[in-house]
Order: sequence, then C-alpha cells, then structure tokens
Amino acid sequence: MTRYRDFHRRSIDNPEAFWRDEARRIHWETPFETVLDRSNPPFARWFVGGRTNLCHNAVDRHLAERAQQNALVYVSTETGIERRYTYAELHAEVNRMAAVMRSLGVKRGAVVLIYLPMIPEALFAMLACARLGAIHSVVFGGFAAPNLAARIDDAKPVLIVTADAGARGGKVIDYTPLVDEALARASHKTPRVLLIDRQLAPERLNASYLVDYEPLREQFFDAHVPCEWLESNEPSYVLYTSGTTGKPKGVQRDVGGYAVALAASMEYIFEGKAGDTMFTASDVGWVVGHSYIVYAPLLAGLTTVMYEGTPIRPDGGIWWRLVEQHRINLMFTAPTALRVLKKQDPALLKKADLSSLRTLFLAGEPLDEPTASWIAGALGKPVIDNYWQTETGWPMLAIPRGVEALPTKLGSPGVPSAGFALTLRNELTGDPCPPGEKGVLTLNYPLPPGCMSTVWGDDQRFVSTYWSSIPNHQVYSTFDWGIQDEDGYVTILGRTDDVINVAGHRLGTREIEEALSSHPAVAEVAVVGVTDSLKGQAAMAFVVLRDAQAYAEGNTRTKLQDDLMTTVDRQLGAIARPSRVVIVSMLPKTRSGKLLRRAIAALAEGREPGDLPTIEDASALQQVREGLQA
Repeated sequence: MTRYRDFHRRSIDNPEAFWRDEARRIHWETPFETVLDRSNPPFARWFVGGRTNLCHNAVDRHLAERAQQNALVYVSTETGIERRYTYAELHAEVNRMAAVMRSLGVKRGAVVLIYLPMIPEALFAMLACARLGAIHSVVFGGFAAPNLAARIDDAKPVLIVTADAGARGGKVIDYTPLVDEALARASHKTPRVLLIDRQLAPERLNASYLVDYEPLREQFFDAHVPCEWLESNEPSYVLYTSGTTGKPKGVQRDVGGYAVALAASMEYIFEGKAGDTMFTASDVGWVVGHSYIVYAPLLAGLTTVMYEGTPIRPDGGIWWRLVEQHRINLMFTAPTALRVLKKQDPALLKKADLSSLRTLFLAGEPLDEPTASWIAGALGKPVIDNYWQTETGWPMLAIPRGVEALPTKLGSPGVPSAGFALTLRNELTGDPCPPGEKGVLTLNYPLPPGCMSTVWGDDQRFVSTYWSSIPNHQVYSTFDWGIQDEDGYVTILGRTDDVINVAGHRLGTREIEEALSSHPAVAEVAVVGVTDSLKGQAAMAFVVLRDAQAYAEGNTRTKLQDDLMTTVDRQLGAIARPSRVVIVSMLPKTRSGKLLRRAIAALAEGREPGDLPTIEDASALQQVREGLQA
C-alpha cells in the first residue's frame, strides 16, 4: 500500500499543492488566486478567484476532439424509447434548453427546480442551468406534493421544470397534479412551470402557469447561449437530503471544487477514460445521479447511459443486455438492486456478453458479504464498493485502483479517498478509536473539494448539524458507526441514529442484518429497533426468503425462525438475538432501493408509517402488517 499511503498522505499534509495539481483537469477561464481559504472554519473555500463553468467543462470543452462521440445514451424500458446524443447534439440541446430558460427569466444566481423523471430533458435542464450560472435543485420525480411544496418554499425557484408524467414498473405517475397541489400549498409563488409533454398522462392540466417546452425549443432551435463564468465558490446546485424531518435541509455545492473532485475521482476511483461508456443505475434526483450520471462521466469525456425503468422489467436480464448492447465498461448501482437480481433466473446473466464490462461499482448502502460474493462470482469481474453521502458529493471511502490496485475486503467499502482526513472517534469523549474499536466516522477540517459548502440559506445549521456533535472536537460527523482495521480499511456498521439500546447494550442493526444474511435461506433482511417495556428496545427482524414455498408449513417456518435466532446467537451473542423474526414476501423500499426502516419500525410498534412519497410499492407495507399478524 506504499503508493496509496504516500498519495493520501500528501493530500492531507499538503492539500494546497495536491489540489493545485488536480485543478489542471478542468478549464479555468480565469486562474484561481488561492487554492484553499481556511480563514473561517468549518467553512472552506476552494480555488478562490478562479472562474469556470460546469457545462463548458462537461460539454463544450470536448467538441474539438469528440463532437461525434456519443455523450448520452438514453434507454426507457417503460416507453420503449431509446435515443443517442453525440457531444455535438448534446451541446445543441443544452443551448436550446438554456435559451428557453433565459426567455422565461432565468438568470445567473436564480434557482430552477427540476421535477422530472429519468428523461434526457432532465440532463439538458441541469446542464442548461450550469451554462446560465443558475442554481438547479432537482427533486426526485414523483415526490408527494407536501414534500415538493416544502422544497419550493426553501429554494424559492423562479422556474419549475416538470413533465406530464413519469413511469415506473409499467405504472404512469401524473406529475402536473402534484405540481399544482404543491404550488397551492407553497408560500413562495413560482411564476412559470415549463412542461415536457411526454403524452403519457391521460389528462393534463392547462393551468395559466404552464408553458409547453416543445414550441419554445423549436423557436430557439439554433440558439447559442454563452457560458456564464462563475467564481469557483458560487453555488452550482442545491440537493435536499432524503429522510429529513422538519424544514428541508438543502446541501449546497460549489462549482470549481466539485468539478475538480469529480474529474479526479473518475481516474483514481473509477478508472474511467475518455471514450469509455458508464452506466450508473440511479436517478438524477439523488446525488449519485448528479455526480455519476451527469457531471463526472461528461467531465471526463465518457458516454453516460441514462436508464428509465426497473432492473427486472421486462425481465431480470435487462441490465446485462444493456451492457452487451452498448458495450458498457463501467457500471454503478446499489446492493439492493443486486439482491433483487440475485433472485432472478441465473441464465439471464449468463446469456449476455459482458466482455466489455471492466468493473462493477456499488454504493448507497453497506454491501453484505453474500451479495458481494455472489455477484463477483457470477460476473467474474472486479466488484468495488464505495461509501459516501449526499453531503460529500463523491466517495470518501473506496478502493483507489487508479492509484494502486489494493485488494478488496468483503464487508468494507475501502480506504479513505484523497483529501478525506478520516478518523473513527469515541462518541462520548471524541478521542480517536484504535484499530478494531467501533466509533463514529468523522472527517477533520477542511473537507476536500466537492463536498457541501453549507446548508442552503442557513450557515448556522451547517455548523450545528455537522460540526458540533462530537465532544471536544470541531469535526464533521457522518453520523455513521464504523470500524477501521490495521490496514486502514473501514467497515460501516450503520447510522448512529439506528443504534438499538437493548438493556444498556448498544447494538447496530447492520450487525444483526449481516448475521441473518449469512443464512442460506435468507434473500433480504431488515432489522429495526422497537420499543420494549422491559429492555427499552428490542431488535425485530423482517426477512424475505429465497424460497418461501419451502417454508410454507407452520412447523417448517417455526423451525426456520428458531434457526435464524440461533444464527444471530452464534455470530453476535444472545444479547443481539431479535425478539422476533417476521417472514414477509417483500420489504418496503424507496424507488432508489433503500429500505424504509423507520416505516417498518412504526408498523412493528403499531403506529402508522406516515407519508412515504418515495415508496417503490405501497403493497409492501401491507405485507409487513400481515407478517406481524401471522
């Protein structure tokens, strides 16, 4: 690990020199004067005085050498539509969208709220905002009206860009009624809503605020909109973190630092080269979509694949056929998606020609060992985990294969990435934890380029939320538990706010899930903490079986449940044993594949789960209810 250690140490000990070198990866219209301004901790300003533009670096910069290379491949298994856009064609579409936005009053520094499904216009709109110097705030398509209204009030957009409808699993989701209700609820009055009419909704609203995109696109078909050159620390976008209670928390990102960090990550972490094709199976409504569907691949001159659909429609082989058809080199998804695919016919994977695929990357939640072993064996390709947050914008833990081909360790997303001064700390004292001791994963000041610069409109909230929870130290808290080994590899054990306190013993739900997942009968599992009158809290496990029919009989099922309890006893001790193992046919998840643990816990305690705007399949809640009654 000599090469990696020297590389990482330089990024921590001399960040100014390190990031000055990395900044050469992007175009600066005006050179920066100062690499790092740390005069106002915990705030950090990168590449101060430098002027650049994300859209120029992602699109215009490549026209001289790769105008005819595909920049975007769009595939929708919901509508059957597939489109390809070269860099030249992408440049033209972004200019048209920018001209339309400009005609509707969008200027430098204005906020545009983007509420779209996974369609090319979502990418055009994001890049058009960047081109104009406007700030985009993408809200996941299909979010419920109250949540959308809260984001409208916080971001105060001058324009909303939406579509008549999205589609998921063959179901059409009408957007315009949601926008209409959100605008009625919101205190901030957005003057215009730009509508992308896909002609999917059975009926569309004809409200006075709606403006059709297509006629304006034709009007500005040959438009050329010059890039606004922004100072590096001006905001590029605001992205609201999911699961936030109370007032929405907008993660604010800068321009220059974000561009540099993403460009560096494409070499050091993803090993992406200009001309490669990258398929990130996420959504532009989440940070993974922002960074690795839109900006990073284009900054590095790759072709990015944008997919509307599920991993099992029309069947469980669709993603593997996409790899074959589009000669995809790099693929990025979440462990949950793989657990879904693991239950599909293995012949579907074996049928596809995956020779173009070099690496599969995973993030979004901890990667369990059974899933990691299965997919690595099935693909015969490197499977590389990584760990990060909406707040960091790019991976803070990874295997930096572009620096040194370090080995992977099952259960660990890797070692700290360049610029991340990572320390596991005792939650009570703030002292660093020795190797092998569980602690809160923290980052020392300053955060590297690409990380959030503040909470939108609320600097004090940035300080009080992220920099004030560890005793005796002003460090950034990820609010995640972890363990770091002697080699520097970190294993994530779950959220600090998902810790269960059972009779004075603190247990991470993640640890219990790992134990249950090791049982051969288990396909998926979620462990939640529920109120217990005797112990304070107790763990309750909800399990999806690989073969439910085999355990349909009462005696057989009871024996399995006892066996699962014993598995936890054996791996973690009796204190970690769940109070109950509930067998269900499916678990409630968001549309991005994350488990809705708080909703499960609410049902387990006899409470209603409340508003769940991003739930993938509402019938999963009923499955949990029925499992609890069995």
